[in-house]
Amino acid sequence: MNASEIKSRPKKSLGQNYLTDDNICRNIINSFNIHKDDFVLEIGPGRGAITKYILEKTKNVIAIELDTGNCALLGEKFPGLEILNKDFLKTDLENIKKSQHESKIRVIGNIPYNITTEIIFKLIDSRLLIKDTQIMVQEEVAQRLVASPNSKEYGIPSVFVQIFTKPKLLFKVSRNCFYPKPRVDSRIIHFDFDNRLQDKIKDIDFFKKFVKAAFGNRRKTLRNSLKKLELNLESVDFDFGKRAESLSIDEFIELSNRMIPHPVTS
Repeated sequence: MNASEIKSRPKKSLGQNYLTDDNICRNIINSFNIHKDDFVLEIGPGRGAITKYILEKTKNVIAIELDTGNCALLGEKFPGLEILNKDFLKTDLENIKKSQHESKIRVIGNIPYNITTEIIFKLIDSRLLIKDTQIMVQEEVAQRLVASPNSKEYGIPSVFVQIFTKPKLLFKVSRNCFYPKPRVDSRIIHFDFDNRLQDKIKDIDFFKKFVKAAFGNRRKTLRNSLKKLELNLESVDFDFGKRAESLSIDEFIELSNRMIPHPVTS
């Protein structure tokens, strides 16, 4: 084991679990259907388990890796690979997109599970720059992202993901395919960012605030949850005795659109 490999040992503080199954790695890349002209951004490549298969499909790759030891190892394994030693959550995707001219970004990664939601929300915020995304998440998180109303899994991530992307569950990945072995199984999920549902929303910023407030306390009715937004609920004909988890995606869009013109006035 060389010095770079020693430095790249999994760090619990960074939520690192390295893929060790080559068949799974190949399946991940094959299911992403990469073409030679695609521009691929890999989040958290670690030791390069799937990086080597990405590079077989396209040379237009940028890897974002926070761990300096992994960066050194990746540089040795893949000469010429562009590696950004950065925190993905603090990375300006606009600048990365500009460097690739007209190509929209295709994002892939075995992401740290402790910041899954933050990464997905950043991708959603950057949706105009991204063609699609394929990431590995915990199985329970994957189910939450595609959950339907009136289920315990349905919440803010479900609504945002299903409005701003078209999510599709792919195959499961056993915990035995990782080192160190996590306590849960995983799932590959694909997000297509060409979802026209978002076009129905009149005010995106207000919509996000509205959904977050609605789910602020799952035990409360919408009437109580929405108080912090100081909206004139009486001006809208709707049963605010409902709870957020009972509203469909379309109902969230319709209701938020109807609430915009009715702020409380003094």
